[in-house]
Amino acid sequence: MAKAKQGDKVKVHYTGTLEDGSQFDSSEGREPLEFVLGQGMVIEGFEKAVTGMEPGESTSVAIPPAEAYGDRNEDLIFRVDRSQMPPDLSPEEGMVLEVQTEHGPAQLTVVELEEEVVTLDGNPPLAGKTLNFELSLVEIG
Repeated sequence: MAKAKQGDKVKVHYTGTLEDGSQFDSSEGREPLEFVLGQGMVIEGFEKAVTGMEPGESTSVAIPPAEAYGDRNEDLIFRVDRSQMPPDLSPEEGMVLEVQTEHGPAQLTVVELEEEVVTLDGNPPLAGKTLNFELSLVEIG
């Protein structure tokens, strides 16, 4: 049977959990995730884990932050005066805002609200975390 290699289009079922066991994503109940190996369509560690697998094969893998969303960057946490927020916006903790930057769109999470200041975090939600995946290669095609 053929093994998945760079340039192959693959279909993978997966379940992703954090170190505390909480699930952050899964393809369960959906179509498998389809991507081309070597094109950077998924995080590096996920791609590495699928490379070399055969259809029908399953594996478990722990992906460190360096091969996932990177370490948290404290420079991406900043405080904004509420007067700089859109007047029709009522920010709440946990709310994700999409903003335009000189590098394109970015997502910022509201992490703290004070009377005059809103603290925003531009780190990806999974930055700094080890991601555990149960992977099953469905198809190479």
